[in-house]
Amino acid sequence: MAKFELKLPKMGESVAEATITSWLKNVGDTIEADEAILEIATDKVDSEVPSEVDGTLVEVLFQVDDVVQVGQTIAIIETDADSASTTAPATTQAPAQVEKAMEAAAETVEKGIETAAPADYSDSDNFYSPLVKNIAKEENISLAELESISGTGTNNRVTKNDILAYIADKKAGKTAPVAPAKNEAPATKAPAQKATAAPVSVNGGDEIVEMTRMGKLIAHHMVASVQTSAHVQSFIECDVTNIWNWRKKHKDAFAKREGENLTFTPIFMEAVAKALKEFPMMNIAVDGDNIIKRKNINLGMAAALPDGNLIVPVIKNADQLNLMGMAKAVNDLARRSRDGKLKPDDTQGGTYTVTNVGTFGSVLGTPIINQPQVGILALGAIRKVPAVIETPDGDFIGIRMKMFLSHSYDHRVVNGALGGQFVQRVAHLLEGFDVNREI
Repeated sequence: MAKFELKLPKMGESVAEATITSWLKNVGDTIEADEAILEIATDKVDSEVPSEVDGTLVEVLFQVDDVVQVGQTIAIIETDADSASTTAPATTQAPAQVEKAMEAAAETVEKGIETAAPADYSDSDNFYSPLVKNIAKEENISLAELESISGTGTNNRVTKNDILAYIADKKAGKTAPVAPAKNEAPATKAPAQKATAAPVSVNGGDEIVEMTRMGKLIAHHMVASVQTSAHVQSFIECDVTNIWNWRKKHKDAFAKREGENLTFTPIFMEAVAKALKEFPMMNIAVDGDNIIKRKNINLGMAAALPDGNLIVPVIKNADQLNLMGMAKAVNDLARRSRDGKLKPDDTQGGTYTVTNVGTFGSVLGTPIINQPQVGILALGAIRKVPAVIETPDGDFIGIRMKMFLSHSYDHRVVNGALGGQFVQRVAHLLEGFDVNREI
């Protein structure tokens, strides 16, 4: 017998630690290679840590909510190998292992099972690991079907083996049809424990609901940012009629050719990246009494998650992308944000952030700076408004597509002139958009 040291894998260049959110296996449980043992979380991205060997979990070195450094041993697995004690390489990419496990699981079941389109598994009151949900989506397992599976994991959680066994039985015709009924868990299956506590009723019918882990992190970051930076805002109105008409002209051809939508976001991000190159003192960070001038322009793109929380994936070296490259990057990050497939490093290294408050119908917004950055730009809703149009023959009133840009910046290091000039430059770049360019 040999003992295998499972270490916290490296999850990206900028990720040095993670918090253990739950153990999926108990001491004494048998474990297969690529089977998830525990779940971890960085600032905003959750991942599973799979085993690299077959064996038995004999020791757990950290508990839930403990913070673990990359490379630290988190568990001991006893294997049947004859060799001496071995260790897991700390440079293993956790997300890549999850994808590998997903592919291996999918290959064990033949394709072609016809079911209804997969449901949004976040609607369930039961907990399902990302690996289980990925397999369910791959095999088009509905939410009702997923909830009908009896789990053998901790707190009756559905494991990889449980869902693979269900899929195999279904293909063999051994399972009874499951009627699609939202959140209808089977009577024989106890509901799995969720990460948050159930609502607690108080006098008057009010309820106390514990914040989610991500909600707590966001709350902490927001308060810390306000306490750290002296927030100041500058606002400017921008005429985006040319952009509106250009996108309308090209969006159908783009969708047909590329298989994805052409949104306004890459156009706005391109303008911000160009402006940051012209105003490098907006692309900085504050470290105590020192200013760090960032070499790379890495744009954070605030994206809404299905549960209402926000995440900020980062477009690296945004100033080096053309409009096509920017559109691809924006769509890829937005899609992986919605699907919960971001890697930890996807949210690291941002030097400036853009948030689209217009998505929710807001005309203006006063966003909070994403530390340790010194600026964030909010994009308001695009509106059709009457406007004064200046021509050599005189002024007249016309209908234009306009929006407000709201720039929040850190007044400790960015004065009003720089903050105002930067957002003005972004507006000028958008208003001067070349309507003859191709994509």
